Amino acid sequence: MSITATLVGRSILGDKALTYGTYTDSGVGTEDDIDTKLHRCEMIILQPYGTSAATDAPAVNETLPVAGSAVTVITKASQSGIWIAIGDMFS
Repeated sequence: MSITATLVGRSILGDKALTYGTYTDSGVGTEDDIDTKLHRCEMIILQPYGTSAATDAPAVNETLPVAGSAVTVITKASQSGIWIAIGDMFS
């Protein structure tokens, strides 16, 4: 697996479920899945860490909504950041 994703927390926003966590690319820069722990992911935000602007933005390689257990993303090699996902319910 080239991207390691960790769930940090979850919350309810009205009638939506929200989960958030961190991701780190192993240095390969290929696509991989983030398990959002949602039944269905309707939106995901990827925000890289850094001391300067990211040269290549991370991207979601899916047509949303999608099963929240496997949201495919692609990042720059060795990039780390946070993700926030919103969906219908927790899985």
